Amino acid sequence: MSAGTMRPLAEFPRAARRAIRGVLTDIDDTLTTHGRLLPEAYAALAQLRAAGLLVIPVTGRPAGWCDHIARMWPVDAVVGENGAFWFRHDAKAGKLVKRYVMGETERAQRSAKLEAIAQRVLREVPGSAIASDQAYREADLAIDFCEDVAPLPREAVSRIVSVMESEGLTAKVSSIHVNGWFGGYDKLSSSRLMLREDFGVDLDRDAGHYVFAGDSPNDQPMFKFFPHAVGVANVRAMADLMQDLPAWITPSEGSAGFAELAAALLAAR
Repeated sequence: MSAGTMRPLAEFPRAARRAIRGVLTDIDDTLTTHGRLLPEAYAALAQLRAAGLLVIPVTGRPAGWCDHIARMWPVDAVVGENGAFWFRHDAKAGKLVKRYVMGETERAQRSAKLEAIAQRVLREVPGSAIASDQAYREADLAIDFCEDVAPLPREAVSRIVSVMESEGLTAKVSSIHVNGWFGGYDKLSSSRLMLREDFGVDLDRDAGHYVFAGDSPNDQPMFKFFPHAVGVANVRAMADLMQDLPAWITPSEGSAGFAELAAALLAAR
């Protein structure tokens, strides 16, 4: 699919927007702009949830961040580390519910292997760095190629992916990091499992009633699966690295684009 096949958000049919029951969304460069969660995006999350929609970030960010997000943000749950787990705050019980795709022992064993792989990446890809949020991760390795380091060329990003894959990792490129992990899960597989187990949603049957918003290559499983996937405008920046692109695209980038999506959904209700 070429970038030209994405249709403007304004063409998203009103009847289809009215039928939406939930919004799943990436965080970095989808909810955020230049690394900041701007007020319009945070307000949009709250407005969507107040209108009765499920609101669930699906992110590559670490467990430490997701603990905070599940507790503090106006969301129903959060899927983190590209599908390694999901967290949900149970307001009635007053506690955080944590569900992992892998057990604790297995996560610990894999963590030791990831450290050695990280050192190989740093040796072979000059200018790359272990992501600053790595200390808060429980299941994957994040290599920074433009968040806290000078932006690396596409060739360097591809080399990071190649090294990870040669070590047996699943490797996915976000707008800021290359994430690598052992296992076949991804954002989609864990979102499907979470929605079925915790919210009674059969996503295979009801995909058309949910929107996913994203911007980067690690969002491709979601773009391919959801008929009403939406890219914020900056999805074009990495479209050359993608085979699967969203159906719709917002006029604006990042936080402003997500706010436009929320406004479009709410206007149809």
